[in-house]
Amino acid sequence: MNLSGKRVAVLVEQQYQEMEVWYPVYRLREAGCEVVLVGPEAGKTYASKLGYPAKSDAAAADLSADKFHGIVIPGGFSPDYIRRSEPMLKLVRDLFAQGKPVSAICHGPWVLCSTPALKGKTATCFHSIKDDIVNAGATYVDRDVVVDGNVITSRKPDDLPAFMLALMELLKKG
Repeated sequence: MNLSGKRVAVLVEQQYQEMEVWYPVYRLREAGCEVVLVGPEAGKTYASKLGYPAKSDAAAADLSADKFHGIVIPGGFSPDYIRRSEPMLKLVRDLFAQGKPVSAICHGPWVLCSTPALKGKTATCFHSIKDDIVNAGATYVDRDVVVDGNVITSRKPDDLPAFMLALMELLKKG
């Protein structure tokens, strides 16, 4: 699938799940997409759950949703840190409001709970945060990937192939 000319933000913060950052990064790059690692601070290195480093290309506060075609929110423990950053939440909210693909896997939907993105949507997530997404206004289903409008959600690393296919299809349509 050719995604040349598309630009996607991948959020990074401490304690991210390795595969949920790097699998999307490499799949998108292989498709010709420009990928920007976005953290609370530019140029900072964020360690994964196992210590694998991800250096942010840019700070969320310095970016505009207008410059992106979509966003990836990984899981691990990083969503708990991401949702503490107002600039990170603003980027997610703005991309959602613009109708661009907003994708979250595993614990990533925790970030969506801090935005209006789940209200009235059907979504999935890692089973331990099911109550959180329901309380944020979503209908929970246990499936490998759920696409509801511009919101894409998945449950766990095993779902990455379906998750990425859904994201890439939405990006191509966009």
